[in-house]
Amino acid sequence: MNAGTFFLIRRLILMVSGEALQSGFHFALNLYLLHILSAADYGIFAISMVMGGVAIAYTRSLTAVPASVWISRSRTRREADAYDITFGSGALLLSTALALAAMTLLWLWQSHGPIVGGLFIGLWALRSHMRTASFARHRQWIVSCSDLTFTFIGCAVTAFIVYQGQDVLVGIFEGLAVANGLGILLLLLLPRTRIRISFRREVRRRYVRLWPQLRWTVFYVTTALLQGQTIAILVTSAAGPAAYAPIAAVMTLFAPLRIIATAFDNMMQPEMSAAMGRHDYARVWKQALLWSGLLGIGCLVYGGLVFVIAPYIKSDTFANASIHVIGASAMVISTLLIMYSMPRIIMETASAFSTLALISGLAAIVGFVSIAILLAVSTPAWALAGAALSEIAFFILCWTAVYRRLTAGDGLPEAGSVK
Repeated sequence: MNAGTFFLIRRLILMVSGEALQSGFHFALNLYLLHILSAADYGIFAISMVMGGVAIAYTRSLTAVPASVWISRSRTRREADAYDITFGSGALLLSTALALAAMTLLWLWQSHGPIVGGLFIGLWALRSHMRTASFARHRQWIVSCSDLTFTFIGCAVTAFIVYQGQDVLVGIFEGLAVANGLGILLLLLLPRTRIRISFRREVRRRYVRLWPQLRWTVFYVTTALLQGQTIAILVTSAAGPAAYAPIAAVMTLFAPLRIIATAFDNMMQPEMSAAMGRHDYARVWKQALLWSGLLGIGCLVYGGLVFVIAPYIKSDTFANASIHVIGASAMVISTLLIMYSMPRIIMETASAFSTLALISGLAAIVGFVSIAILLAVSTPAWALAGAALSEIAFFILCWTAVYRRLTAGDGLPEAGSVK
């Protein structure tokens, strides 16, 4: 193992530890709520987490990823600060708009606590942006402190709410909002730098210059969300939140894999951006093959463990649900999700958002048609297989696009010659 690989593994462990703290808390919270909430309430909570994921996806694509790429490529601290202020201001504006949209949807669904639920989603999206920007500025330890605070406060507030016997769903939203807010404060205060938010002319001009790329980002993230969340949209619309609850619950069991995927994205985005900037396509291709293979094997091992323990989880949400049918599709989805992280990162770094939008759009169509057919002829459990077909389509198309793009540059070895 060379020094470069060792350094990447050390960074991955550090980032995974931070992701593990917060995502482990979400994972444990989901398992706990499975036991104390009705299927309808758990369905509302699961849909709220989906909306949080949607908010994070838009924030990541419109502010966090551009911030990571341009901060990493900055030659001076002043230039890095300028991009940090630009995208940080954009993230604040975007997360506020997404919070208001979430509040409206929760109110229309007659959910408990629409205001605090939307606030939680907006703060979660903003903290996600700030974490990515902090990684780009090599502030890993500060991010870890923020993650530790988020986890500790989230656990403490949740325990207090349950002990007080309040409305659990509203209390959970309150606890998550407080925990995310405190995590944001640490990300702002620990670097001991001046906090600046600006919507002045130069900031708007910087966004205007980047808009030709960002507009494709908007289209890409929309098609990607349609691809990834079609199952939630169709099942909830056709059969209600209670029908989606067992699907969400089984997907929760695979949530730890998303911890690694998110940490991996944060770790490799600056690395791949630097390598692509040097036109070192051979290194890009080798890293893509190496990490995708290793993480894919780990996903399969983890999936086997889930199949062993899933039947022993007792919950009303799993009543009359085909756990193994849902689990098989969930395993395929989760494994492919992490195995196409590398090619997706490469395409994002190369600003190939139009290609990504086309790929995710085609995959979304495959998923929509497949899920609709399966819902018409079978149960919601089998509908998840349609989502798996969508991920298979995206996996194949994304890897093909990356290989062709790297082959078009100089330095990529022919297939089979990578040592």
